[in-house]
Amino acid sequence: MDLQFKRLNEKYLEKVRNWRNNSEISQYMYTNHEITKEEHLNWYHNYVQKGKIHFWIVILNGIPIGAINISNIDKVNKRCFWAYYLADSSVRGKGLGKIIELNVYKYVFEEMKMNKLCCEVLKSNDIVVKIHQKYGSVIEGVFKQHIFKNGHFQDIVCMAIIQSSWEEKKIFFNFPIIAFEK
Repeated sequence: MDLQFKRLNEKYLEKVRNWRNNSEISQYMYTNHEITKEEHLNWYHNYVQKGKIHFWIVILNGIPIGAINISNIDKVNKRCFWAYYLADSSVRGKGLGKIIELNVYKYVFEEMKMNKLCCEVLKSNDIVVKIHQKYGSVIEGVFKQHIFKNGHFQDIVCMAIIQSSWEEKKIFFNFPIIAFEK
């Protein structure tokens, strides 16, 4: 298995926009509308290229299958947020979530030198909540009826893992280390 985390570049922009507009993916995102090319380009230029969001394409055996992003990077308080998705449904349930999750933890705590890694998950996405818990993230709270999506208000589960918890837990996990393209 050849797994790579490549920085988002213009080659992958339209693919990522298509993923973000795919209902299988977007049902778990905050976005409710179809993302236009112009909106997507503005997002790329104003956030990704300026380093406000770190964004990688997950490539398996030469094929783009998903994405990872790190956002809200707070260097003073040493915390950030993250999210990922596997856009190719044929690769889900094969252990890639574990590899991605643990490599993100390693990258954030050991390379970025952050103290806390946070994420927000729609409560309806209970599979992802359980995956995050399995690898060390804890539920810190719930934002009740936080977003209006698919015709009704939905709760958001706020989760995080701190650096000291990662240090305690990482020895129990066996996973291939994947470099994040700089």
